[in-house]
Amino acid sequence: MPTLNWIGKDAVVNHDKLVPFRLLRKVKANSVGENSQNLIIHGDNLEALKSLMPYYVGKIKCIYIDPPYNTGNEKWVYNDKVNSPKIKKWIGKVVGNQSEDLSRHDKWLCMAYPRLKLLKDLLSEDGVIFVSIDDNEQSHLKIIMDEIFGSDNFESFIWKKKGGAGNTEKIIGTLTEYILCYFKKKKSGIFNYRNFEREYKYKDNVSPYNLEGIEKTNKGAYERKTMTFAIVDPKTGKSFFPKEGMRWTAGKETIEKLITEKAIYFDYKKNRVYIIKRPENYAQSENVFYNLLLDVGSLASAKNELEQLGFERELFDTPKPTTLIKRILEIGSKKDSIILDSFAGSGTTGHAVLDLNKEDGGNRKFILVEMEDNIAKDITAERVKRAIKKYDYNDGFEYCELDKKLFDEKGQIEETCDFMQFATYIYFTETQTNIDKKKINGNFIGENNGIEYYLVYKEKYQNILNKAVLKKIKKNKIKKIIYADQCDLLEDELEEYNIQFKQIPYEVKVY
Repeated sequence: MPTLNWIGKDAVVNHDKLVPFRLLRKVKANSVGENSQNLIIHGDNLEALKSLMPYYVGKIKCIYIDPPYNTGNEKWVYNDKVNSPKIKKWIGKVVGNQSEDLSRHDKWLCMAYPRLKLLKDLLSEDGVIFVSIDDNEQSHLKIIMDEIFGSDNFESFIWKKKGGAGNTEKIIGTLTEYILCYFKKKKSGIFNYRNFEREYKYKDNVSPYNLEGIEKTNKGAYERKTMTFAIVDPKTGKSFFPKEGMRWTAGKETIEKLITEKAIYFDYKKNRVYIIKRPENYAQSENVFYNLLLDVGSLASAKNELEQLGFERELFDTPKPTTLIKRILEIGSKKDSIILDSFAGSGTTGHAVLDLNKEDGGNRKFILVEMEDNIAKDITAERVKRAIKKYDYNDGFEYCELDKKLFDEKGQIEETCDFMQFATYIYFTETQTNIDKKKINGNFIGENNGIEYYLVYKEKYQNILNKAVLKKIKKNKIKKIIYADQCDLLEDELEEYNIQFKQIPYEVKVY
């Protein structure tokens, strides 16, 4: 199998092993709801992924990431030249003096490699990762993912992102992008079979189908005087015209051909014309997904979604529509899966998870990570917050910052760890939600789903669950989990108070 070398590879190939484990600190003011297991994390996604390892290693069913495409364009809010101050600082520190000689491709590979290694560790045995990319780094990404995940675990998808060439495309109009797909361990049964009733809204005696609008703006660079002709329904002779300021997206010959093929739908109530979009090879395709993803939205529809939620339409150059992410989740996740996106950007993945749960009654949970300071709170979290309110989703999220180091790179507890750090770690380990410091009372650190949690800690290895501690605990039928170094209580005393004893963890497995 071919491998790829670049300046800086030696410094980053095992760098994921040198990253310490940090705690997560909930920011209640930026969160929505209580005790949600959905997370939005602000911080370097390398450190954030490492911080997730003690809790989620081997538990993530589906990962979707949309990393920087590295086009060299620095004019938009989400810097895709991998040249943000945080990344520049990180590369300078890890790669050293060599970093001054790195090309933008070298920088991109240095950024991507250790993060992809941690993502692989987080995947469950039946897990799958999807990565959006374009031609700038697709060939490089394919080689390093073959190296990390194994070339035998590879599949790929292409999605149609727009219907025509842009003003800057003079030779070839790029209508599609890649979605590289890798399994943790490729085998049949990991992907879900297609559910056409979920993918398509309508059905007739031929097949399920969707309706696709054929109007777009006819202003500025998009103006086409020849694209405002009448489309005539051959059954009634009624003429349909685009709305004022709009034009058709297809020419006369194409429309006439579609009418002949009975692929045009005339909506008399709305006075609109649609193209009828059917699944290809419908009779043979129930147990397979095609690698060409059509009818999953577009860049334009993704920008519409942002605009509908009160954001600037051109906030991002290449946002992804929720319909695309929902299709990916339908392919690669179950109704109770944990979904991870470590390049969260505009928060589409979180929005898509909530929308799909509402649609099919699922209980999927999302973890989003966003590095950029001016995006995480004001765009990623704010977009999900507005979507919850606008579409009445029955869930919230916890917004977190990366906090103090808990374990070093060798998995050993930091000597300076105090009661609060242990309590934070233990409570999240048990509940997958963040601790509320205001509710801590003595040894009591919190309650979740009818279970109370306690921590006995003053000094390392000197913490005993004994009768003195027992006197401070209410005698009732509520289950209690108490962490300490050792337990001096008798079995019948533990049973009488409904206590389960657990030892304080002073080290974590190194990944």
